[in-house]
Order: sequence, then structure tokens, then C-alpha cells
Amino acid sequence: MKTKKPGILSRAGQRRQREKEGRRDAILKAAMALFASEGYRQASMERIADEAEVSIGTVYINFKSKEEILAHLMDEIAYEIRKIVGDNFRASEDPYEGMRKSGIAFMTEFCQQYPEKIIILYRESVGKSPLLEAHREKMHKQLINDLQGAVETLKEKSGFRFRSDLSSEIIATCIGGMYERIAYQFIIWQDRTDELDEASEEVVDFLIGGIDALRKK
Repeated sequence: MKTKKPGILSRAGQRRQREKEGRRDAILKAAMALFASEGYRQASMERIADEAEVSIGTVYINFKSKEEILAHLMDEIAYEIRKIVGDNFRASEDPYEGMRKSGIAFMTEFCQQYPEKIIILYRESVGKSPLLEAHREKMHKQLINDLQGAVETLKEKSGFRFRSDLSSEIIATCIGGMYERIAYQFIIWQDRTDELDEASEEVVDFLIGGIDALRKK
């Protein structure tokens, strides 16, 4: 008889693990739908359990509170945005083209396809608790740091200098702010996701024009 290696789950153990992960995923999916459609304040743990088709006890086994669920969703969504923006920037040899592709991807591949995630990240996370504000601050700093790195890469590959040492940080902050405002204007405040294809082209042209405007003459 074969001896099971330490740390290797049996088939039954693997099945239980998959079932556990499936229940956790169902809870997160249900919470995302409720937070986006009804709002974080209105959604209760009981409603989340009902939508996920699990017991309320199962919800509390996985998450201590509704706040913890939202914090997890925020971190997950922020990571997805950073990944899609970063992957599209790095996919191009030309940093200007990478900047264009990353901005367009955020608006068309992410905002258009996952408006509920945008609503949670930018609307439902605001002003709810110190914990969620800390997650918002962390998310913002990580995104700006990524964008600033992309701007610095563009500068180095293009062989020019900016007017000041603050230029790349200012540009990165403006890009992050524009991403958020576009999300509010076309998704949260108005249902105009069908116009994001056209809007994305104009936004990235504006951003690149701003980068060029801060080049040292």
C-alpha cells in the first residue's frame, strides 16, 4: 500500500478543499452583486448568504464581517486593474504606444466588461470605515507608483527630461485621477459604457499630450 506523502491531501481532502473554495467564491460573487446593485450599507450578511446559497454560519466562517468582504473585494479589483494596465504597457516596445494601450485597456477591457467592480472600487468603498479608507489609500499609492514607473520608463526610453523632479509623480497622479473620473462619468453617474471605446481614444491622446507638455525644452 502506498504511503501518502506529508502535506499531500487525499482525494477526499482535495474535494473538501475545492468545495470550501467554491463556497468562499460564491460568497464573494454574491456580495459583489449586492454591493454594486443595492449598495454596501443596504446589503446584509444574511442577504449575502441567501444569494450565495450558503448558511449564514458559512459566511461568518469565511469572513468576520461585511467590512472584511468589501476590503477583500477592493484588494482583488485593484490588483486586476494594476495587472491589466501593467501588462498592456509592457506588451509594447514603444512606451508611448504602451501608455495608449494601457489606458484604452482600462476603459474598454475593464470598465466596459466589469462595471460592477468599478462601482465597488470607486463608489461603495468611500467613507465607510477607517479600515476601508486604509485599503483605498494603499490601492491609490500602488497604482500611482505603477503609473509613475511607467512614466519614468517612457522618459528614459525616449531620451528626454521633464521640467522638474515632480513631473513624473504629477503625471501619474493625473492619470490615476482621470481613470477614476472617467469611471464616475461614464459608469457610476451615467450608464454610458457603450461610449467608452470612443472616449478612451480621446482620453489617452489628452494624457500623452500632457506628458509631452512637461518635457524640458
